[in-house]
Amino acid sequence: MNLNTIKNEWFGNIKGDILSGIVVAMALIPEAIAFSLIAGVDPMIGLYASFCIAVVIAFVGGRPGMISAATGATALVMVTLVADYGLQYLLGATILTGVIQIIMGALKLGRLMKFVPRSVMIGFVNALAILIFSAQLTHFVGESWAMYAMVAGALAIIYIFPRFTKVVPSPLVAIITITIIAVMTGSGVRTIGDMGELSQTLPFFLIPDIPFTFETLQIIFPYSLSIAIVGLVESLLTASIVDDMTDTTSDKNKEARGQGIANIVSGFFGGMAGCAMIGQSVINVKSGGRGRLSAFVAGVFLMVLIILLNDFLVQIPMAALVGVMFMVSIGTFDWSSLRNIHKTPISDTIVMIATVGTVLMTHDLSKGVLVGILLSAIFFASKISKVKVTTLSSKGSHKKVYTVSGQLFFASVTDFVESFNYNEDVNEVSIDLTQAHLWDDSAVGAIDKVVIKYYQNGTKVKLIGLNKESNKLVEKLAVHNKPGGLEKAVGH
Repeated sequence: MNLNTIKNEWFGNIKGDILSGIVVAMALIPEAIAFSLIAGVDPMIGLYASFCIAVVIAFVGGRPGMISAATGATALVMVTLVADYGLQYLLGATILTGVIQIIMGALKLGRLMKFVPRSVMIGFVNALAILIFSAQLTHFVGESWAMYAMVAGALAIIYIFPRFTKVVPSPLVAIITITIIAVMTGSGVRTIGDMGELSQTLPFFLIPDIPFTFETLQIIFPYSLSIAIVGLVESLLTASIVDDMTDTTSDKNKEARGQGIANIVSGFFGGMAGCAMIGQSVINVKSGGRGRLSAFVAGVFLMVLIILLNDFLVQIPMAALVGVMFMVSIGTFDWSSLRNIHKTPISDTIVMIATVGTVLMTHDLSKGVLVGILLSAIFFASKISKVKVTTLSSKGSHKKVYTVSGQLFFASVTDFVESFNYNEDVNEVSIDLTQAHLWDDSAVGAIDKVVIKYYQNGTKVKLIGLNKESNKLVEKLAVHNKPGGLEKAVGH
């Protein structure tokens, strides 16, 4: 990290970052309140968490321009802990979550992101887009036609305003315009103030009031580990999505450590655990945010709104923010995945649909990603497990040569062993493995099995064409090539 990098990440896009940060701050408030209610804690707990995490991650995160705060993914994991043990144990679990994430970052678990297939990534963003959209529908319950008109107006401003100028982010223009209309017309639509009471107090440092015993650790550790994994999965996937949107790269291991530090700070200042937010990150990028300053401004302006501009804040109609979140869900969904579904391999389509379906059924992003990765692994193993064994040549009546093509590992060895005719009347069989590779103990065991079966019928087997790595594996693990190995194997 040199001075030029720091200067660029913080001050390379000042106007864009400040304006986008203001938009994100407004969009963070209803989300933070809603997630607090999910977790069963006071709305200020989620707001304090969003402030602490957004500000801290601006300094220590590995992905400039990405927004982190209190999230629904982590809130869902906390429900039982809060219900059974209360807020203080949640704060302790939040701090421990941060410690676990720092350890994960130090172990460089961020590199595991390369094992997440594109089809899983597409399923992840599509499921998130659907969840973001469906979460807004609850705000329409019991509302008048004015709510629908304002949401439509907000969307119109968001999409039409950029055609005239991009100096000011269109979501910010939409929020201000719809708020003015709502106040002037006295429409009576629901506002941010209706979601929960917002106290005008800053967070302060505190140590969780819990016993520092092994019993306490036993209680909070399972929750902390779950939150750490869920938070890290969502953060690293969101970082990859923002990488694609901005055509830049980011340090995933630094991001993991940064998320940990941010959660520790949040826990000590009375906030719940959080992680990266794809919705707010998309808002930030689409509003022109690119640097660390955008996350910092989002966190600081969030507190400014609560402490100094509370009277304005509570009058912002939910219709304006619902319009912004609809824009986020539309922009997040990968529409090309539907347009190109007939061109995509069927296995990738199944993985994408399974990922979306699992997330929507469980409301747990990590479970959806896990199902997608497991399905991808099964399809991949199935695809490369096809081994072709053919007779290359027959030399006379007592010699035969087989050629093997493909990857020999646990999933392909059964077909490999069954591809030989062990009862044919030959004295010698050559198995050409030039176009094959042995990957594991199962592969060596299959070679042993073939050689031993032929030996039992009085046929000598010669292995040819083994590459260096495969040969090392055979030398190390095989039985047939050891002194007396064949005799022992057949019980002679």
